[in-house]
Amino acid sequence: MSASELRLYHLVQLAAHRLKKAADRELAGSAGVTTAQAAVLAIVAAEGTVRQRRVAQLLGFNESALTAMIGRLRVLGLIERRAVPGDRRAFDLVLSEAGRDALGRAEKPFGRINTAIDEALSPEEQKMLASCLRRLANAGGR
Repeated sequence: MSASELRLYHLVQLAAHRLKKAADRELAGSAGVTTAQAAVLAIVAAEGTVRQRRVAQLLGFNESALTAMIGRLRVLGLIERRAVPGDRRAFDLVLSEAGRDALGRAEKPFGRINTAIDEALSPEEQKMLASCLRRLANAGGR
């Protein structure tokens, strides 16, 4: 059967949408952020100090799309911007204490989502799915 006959695109989209909605609900209730915002917080936490362009690259976002999200995270007090000495146009992003707290509160909801995936798929199926999704993600960039 073909991808079209199996409606693979639709199924991938549906699964991603439902998982994201469930994760967003869980995160909003316990951490006050969305999955995308939690991803930004996680990158800034891992990098320590990072430029917005780098965060956009790591997430596969347009930098302009990330600008609005960074603005919301700043308003929430989760991210701070610091001027880069010697470059008036550049800013480093740093996680605030409130951002660290939110990221910590995001661990349990992500744990519950991962548990749901563990319950739905065997370890072998998870490895196969991860491999397939990586190939699809790479093929989609053409």
